[in-house]
Amino acid sequence: MRFFEDIHVGERLELGQHRFTAEGIKAFATRFDPQPFHLDEAAAARSLFGALCASGWHTVAIWMRLLVDHWQRTDEALRARGQPVAELGPSPGFRELKWLKPVYVGDVITYASEVIEARASGSRPGWGLMSLRNTAINQNGDPVMSFTSVTFVERRRAAP
Repeated sequence: MRFFEDIHVGERLELGQHRFTAEGIKAFATRFDPQPFHLDEAAAARSLFGALCASGWHTVAIWMRLLVDHWQRTDEALRARGQPVAELGPSPGFRELKWLKPVYVGDVITYASEVIEARASGSRPGWGLMSLRNTAINQNGDPVMSFTSVTFVERRRAAP
């Protein structure tokens, strides 16, 4: 992770894509969201969705995986150049989570995050807070998910 001082509002992180399969949708739903429209094609066809679709939590979990992968690649690149790596702190939460359209079998979702705010922490002097607007767009260009997340990022230590 880059240090807080190196992060700028407006930066966009292209996180990657994920293709949702029937097997993946059912496996996630079986463990975490066992509703009929996530588990069974016939039940899903009779539902409001009209076909098997992914849990909204599945779409968020894929975002999290891709974000962590992005941060790990960033850390590896920094280390390869001999640069220091900042610590990424915990997230105090998220807001405005919206599942805008269903994600169906075969949908390819593209995930991205944009820095929308960066401010020094008032309660933790060695840290800053970064807010991200997180989006997921299907292969037709339709937004399927969005939310805002906040995370702590280590600040660069002042020289003594």
